[in-house]
Amino acid sequence: MVSAYVLIQTDVGKASTVVDAIRIIEGVVSAQAVTGPYDVIVQTQAEDVDSLGKLVVAKVQAVPGITRTLTCPVITF
Repeated sequence: MVSAYVLIQTDVGKASTVVDAIRIIEGVVSAQAVTGPYDVIVQTQAEDVDSLGKLVVAKVQAVPGITRTLTCPVITF
């Protein structure tokens, strides 16, 4: 299982709409609006790295209002 945090920048005023749309995507554990350089932080889980990439590119980035994403895979020591 691969976990990752996806940091998202949105169009002005769209963070709440983006959070609502992302929360219903399969593979999303949580989605929260935040302040700072990013507007939304999403926690995801996928079977493998390829599935994670498909989740982010095909589903998360397809949500209207998103301008940029940064995917941060979780590492286990």
